[in-house]
Amino acid sequence: MNSVLPEWVYQASPAAMALLVLVALLVFRKVPLRYNMRNVLVRWRVTVLTASAFALIVALLTVMLAFVNGMYRLTEGSGQSGNVIVLSDGATDELFSNLSYSDTSNIEQEPGVERDEEGRALCSREVYIIVNQPVPNAPPGRPKRRFVQVRGVDDPRLAARVHGLSLIEGQWFSEAGVEELPSADGRVGQQVIQAILGEAVAVELAKGLYDKPRLEVGDLFELGPRTWKVVGILGPGSSTFGSEIWGKFQVVGPLFGKERYTSIVLRTADLDSARRLAEHLTKNFKQAAVQAQPEWDYYKKLNATNEQFLVSIMFVAAVMAVGGVFSIMNTMFAAISQRIKDIGVLRVLGYSRWQILASFFLESLLLALAGGLVGCAVGSLADGWTASSIVSSGQGGGKTVILRLVVDVRTLAVGLTFSLVMGAVGGILPAVSAMRIRILDALR
Repeated sequence: MNSVLPEWVYQASPAAMALLVLVALLVFRKVPLRYNMRNVLVRWRVTVLTASAFALIVALLTVMLAFVNGMYRLTEGSGQSGNVIVLSDGATDELFSNLSYSDTSNIEQEPGVERDEEGRALCSREVYIIVNQPVPNAPPGRPKRRFVQVRGVDDPRLAARVHGLSLIEGQWFSEAGVEELPSADGRVGQQVIQAILGEAVAVELAKGLYDKPRLEVGDLFELGPRTWKVVGILGPGSSTFGSEIWGKFQVVGPLFGKERYTSIVLRTADLDSARRLAEHLTKNFKQAAVQAQPEWDYYKKLNATNEQFLVSIMFVAAVMAVGGVFSIMNTMFAAISQRIKDIGVLRVLGYSRWQILASFFLESLLLALAGGLVGCAVGSLADGWTASSIVSSGQGGGKTVILRLVVDVRTLAVGLTFSLVMGAVGGILPAVSAMRIRILDALR
């Protein structure tokens, strides 16, 4: 699985915490810990304020990393390792692709394409459309319109098999892709488009329309110039397909001005087979100029947006870290100025300069640890929240997706390590300052 941060960061986080514990065991074993704990409790107001600053920073960092983590999970769950996606030559995204049926009619006959039990090629011809839909009853300050993704397919069962999806409720749409609703007087009434909804978009479309968490089988909704009826719910939701509406290609394509396919998806045995077939189609397919690539690689490129988010998060985290460092530094300098005589007494009792340094350094780490634990606890509450975003290769196009924030153990480890590092950086200068105080100056 791709990680929110580089893998070495996750490996270094537990190592950093283990190193701090080891240092505490080796260096702080002769430190007056009871004195530090007593002062932390006596000055509880300052302690709470300082720990709260760390908690806020770590909680925000955890939520932001959970957002990017959710985006990674979404794109990873979309691409099948054995699939090949075929676009028109020069297209970087399904949205910009344009394939005619006559030009690509023989593409499924190419060697390497798998077949089902009936001998049919596992090939899904699709049209991908983005529809700008008004948001009914949008509250003040919220967007009045939203982008809805529609995918037209010839055969929903075959398309779902190619993409590794299945129905969790309802049934597939009919061969016609439409049905007529009976009117009040028993006559034939309004003709509606049959739709299969992804789990995430079913929740999104229900907002402002129904007093329930998501659209269910049998519900009607408006999209474009027509009324649609939900006939099935597609799962699983941990992919970009969970944010799409599926309909009959021959119905939804002309409805939104797209008469041609935008992509063809082929199933092969594995990733190596997919790469061989993609290279063959790109270089040797003579009937039309096409650009083929493994679906795994196609969705991996959509992580370019995730990388941009991650860079932004790291920048924000760095700015917040400066605030955290100065917060703990200010707190510890204030504590030292108030406890100069205490330092003198500790030196008279036989504690060395290094033990004084370790004492105050450990105190700053304890404050950072307390704040980090609270921040991780608060940030973990974001696990499972939903949010809307766009995944893109960075070359235009992209997909509007509805994702779930994911807070895992490694994300919490990064947040806690981040807090301890802030405490260490912010506490070292005050600790050195305390160590340099001479006994006579302290007792004067």
